[in-house]
Amino acid sequence: MDEQDGPADGQDRLAQRFETCRSHLRAVAYRLLGSLSEADDAVQEAWLRLSRTDADSIENLPGWLHTVVSRLCLDMLRSRSSRREEPLEQQMNHRASAGGEAEDRSDPEEAAVMAESVGRALLVVLDTLTPAERIAFVLHDTFAVPFDQIAPVVDRSPATTKKLASRARHKVRGTPSVSPADLARQRRVVEAFLAAARDGDMEGLLAVLAPDVVRRADRAAVPPGIATIAHGAHTVAEQTVVLRRRAEFAEPALVNGAVGVVVAPRGRLLFALTFTVEDEKITQYEVIAASSRLELLDLAVLTT
Repeated sequence: MDEQDGPADGQDRLAQRFETCRSHLRAVAYRLLGSLSEADDAVQEAWLRLSRTDADSIENLPGWLHTVVSRLCLDMLRSRSSRREEPLEQQMNHRASAGGEAEDRSDPEEAAVMAESVGRALLVVLDTLTPAERIAFVLHDTFAVPFDQIAPVVDRSPATTKKLASRARHKVRGTPSVSPADLARQRRVVEAFLAAARDGDMEGLLAVLAPDVVRRADRAAVPPGIATIAHGAHTVAEQTVVLRRRAEFAEPALVNGAVGVVVAPRGRLLFALTFTVEDEKITQYEVIAASSRLELLDLAVLTT
């Protein structure tokens, strides 16, 4: 620091250096956490820690901040996992004392854009990983961080960290239960169904629904007054158009080894759809909404 500079000048320059890293740190934290407000919390905490540190002793400020944010995210993921294991009453008390869900503090439109940019299916699948797997996979596969730099973050050896990322990669990609040709056929039909659903296109829906198609849904997945079972292409198409807004948050995914759909506003799984496709037509599909059933699904990302 220049002798003529006071503490305030040094702090201002440090803040400017931090701001040059903020957008990258936010992107890292969002992919690690899947929550925009939690990502902002992690980045802000990194700034607070930096402001209390002798910055002149930090040789690589971006690297230091990257490590701090990653460790903060790991702690937050572990805390989140612990809360999921608490009885429901304790979870509700925790949310009440925290003022509700952290994600509620984020701007809905910005959160939707962030989820879209990363991929809703990926965010859903990342939530199925252990905290250490998620950190290792995201940092290495998304941001090309070497394993020897990730290892201290997750408190593992570089070799074990590499195994964590490999295990996570396998979970993210999944294992199709059908041939590549069948997978491509299913995907083509399901994507056409989704496109028509988003547009409220009755003709497009009828083009991919078998005449005797059956749609089943958990009670939580349909509004009052709509039956949980619907028969026939016209009935199913009409109800799909009524619920078209949900399609805005839908994305194809691998569900139990076949092409399905996840409906995930802000990357948070709300519903999952499974399909039976025969002769380029959907003969039946199911909308799964019960948390006990969603937890049993094997979800993965459809690779291009």
